[in-house]
Amino acid sequence: MFRRLLSWAAVPILALGLTCTLAWPALAQERREQGNLVIEGVPPIPEELADRMLQYLNTRAATAWDWDPSGSGLFLFTRLGETTQVHRVAFPGGYREQLTFFSEPVSGATVNPDPARHSFLFTKDLGGNEAYQIYHFDLSTGRFRMLTDGKSRHGSVLWSNKGDRFAYHGTQRNGTDWDLYVADPKSPGPGRRVLAEGGSWSVLDWSPDDQALLVTRTISINQSSLHILDLKTGKLRNLRPSSQEIAYGSACFTGDGKGVWFTSDEGSEFHQLRHLDLASGRMETLTGGIPWDVEDLELSRDGRTLAFTTNEDGLARLYILDARTRKGGARRLEGLPSGLIGGLRFDSAGRRLAVSVNSSTTPGDVFVVDLKKGAPVRWTFSEVGGLDPSRFVEPTLVRYPTFDQVDGQPRQIPAFFYRPQGKGPFPVLIHIHGGPESQTRPYFSSFTQYLVNEMGIAVLAPNVRGSSGYGKTWLQLDNGFLREDSVKDIGALLDWIARQKDLDAGRVAVMGGSYGGYMTLASMTRYNDRLRAGVDVVGISNFVTFLQNTQDYRRDRRRVEYGDERDPEMRAFLESISPTSNAHKITRPLFVVQGQNDPRVPVTEAEQMVEVIRRNGGAVWYLMAKDEGHGFAKKANRDFYLQSVVLFLQKHLVGR
Repeated sequence: MFRRLLSWAAVPILALGLTCTLAWPALAQERREQGNLVIEGVPPIPEELADRMLQYLNTRAATAWDWDPSGSGLFLFTRLGETTQVHRVAFPGGYREQLTFFSEPVSGATVNPDPARHSFLFTKDLGGNEAYQIYHFDLSTGRFRMLTDGKSRHGSVLWSNKGDRFAYHGTQRNGTDWDLYVADPKSPGPGRRVLAEGGSWSVLDWSPDDQALLVTRTISINQSSLHILDLKTGKLRNLRPSSQEIAYGSACFTGDGKGVWFTSDEGSEFHQLRHLDLASGRMETLTGGIPWDVEDLELSRDGRTLAFTTNEDGLARLYILDARTRKGGARRLEGLPSGLIGGLRFDSAGRRLAVSVNSSTTPGDVFVVDLKKGAPVRWTFSEVGGLDPSRFVEPTLVRYPTFDQVDGQPRQIPAFFYRPQGKGPFPVLIHIHGGPESQTRPYFSSFTQYLVNEMGIAVLAPNVRGSSGYGKTWLQLDNGFLREDSVKDIGALLDWIARQKDLDAGRVAVMGGSYGGYMTLASMTRYNDRLRAGVDVVGISNFVTFLQNTQDYRRDRRRVEYGDERDPEMRAFLESISPTSNAHKITRPLFVVQGQNDPRVPVTEAEQMVEVIRRNGGAVWYLMAKDEGHGFAKKANRDFYLQSVVLFLQKHLVGR
């Protein structure tokens, strides 16, 4: 069922692509290399700072991704060395047996539902390039082998119910479109291409008889479609044809195959849980009383119980529902720590539900809920570097008014506020999420805890317009020509900071990754005099060059969000708001962090920004990792990156 979909390990945000570099003969700064790191302008890390951060950099997390069908426990992702790998735990609090040992992180895995086949599939890329390859791992022998071509991008890997085949999407036909395939792990080659319609297609579930696939086509975060693909005839059936823009999320077949469970925002601001009867076409909405997004779905193998999570103002709630009768409504499961809940996995009997829980004060652990007994049992106890968890700071959810109005009142922007102990006034770091269709949520960050507890920096993490989690209208408030309205939301946050007696409006820095990197650069061009410094991590510096150079399979979806640079009017607008066009306005220190292999935001986006800042006589530190992509996933690289950011903030923010 849906639970066998390859699940993705949590990886640090940000990193980059393209391997070309720019030369700055007249502007060159001292460059040194440290392992795979290329460092310019960054001073050596003081030993005292490195020692002080040591504990914070050695926290760990665990994420469940499936039960072992043989009954010998849970498979999970965790990092014991440099990268996240596959482990197995036999019982609560048990030893984490490591199964994979790669220098690159394992990004996802799915276990074969047939215990006799004793195997799983997993994916990993090379140096963060996101060209994920599919591997088969034989648990009986410990041997593994790559099943795909070694160069294309692959994903949505899903075993059939019998465990004799798996489905996935891949770009091997032309490097752009996500076609769908069905393959036998025992046979060489990519398997049979079952769909080549063009666009971005993904596999969501196999029908109970393994004769059909539930698939989705994604146009943008605001528009997608849900289909059933008959594997025998190749016929593709659109389940909810509509002229409206509808976004679909999680979905799976019902236990008897006569219906489909799914989430969508049809007729609603939020993704609601729906049931569709395939024979009559009748759709029933089951969460109309919950004014928030329904996110993950998980159906027990016997089809009796449906578990789902909601995103309620950034916090996750867990519910279960009688999937056969749909009577009595959903029941919320209590007893889990408050925070984020994911990785829902029923055991084969449907009596126990494994979940992964992450909160602002706990780094991420696996809990198992016995549906009869109710009380969750903690299976993993992740280390926090020997720190006292009681000192970790929980954020307060605040809202501040921005420049425009809704129903005659100022629009309110939500933000999570991590406040240090004491009276202040505290220096402030505004931390902006990526996406832009993402959301800051109260997840555990040892870096944030270090800033607050050890440096006395207040951290504000806003969800400006365009963020997910607050309805589809909010999601589209920054599209196209509205792009700079989200930057104005940062200006409104600076106004709010100035009104707080415990915050120092004269010591404010901004930091963000990916789209948050663009927001950092844009904020520095617009509010240079109100900021002390900025940290841009794999950020977009010019929308036109970004859209031209991002990977082919991403380009059209990004154009829906940012605008089509091929249109002259839009191109002129994108050029006018791009940070490279306004870099002369930046006089504050800037730190640019980049991964060389990023397929999303190419490395050239960072290097052209560094070049123009230096040409203008500005101060910029530059850190580039040769073996990273859209985020630093390897511990040694990430440690140096975070130490460097702390050193930068210590020098340019904390000091008066």
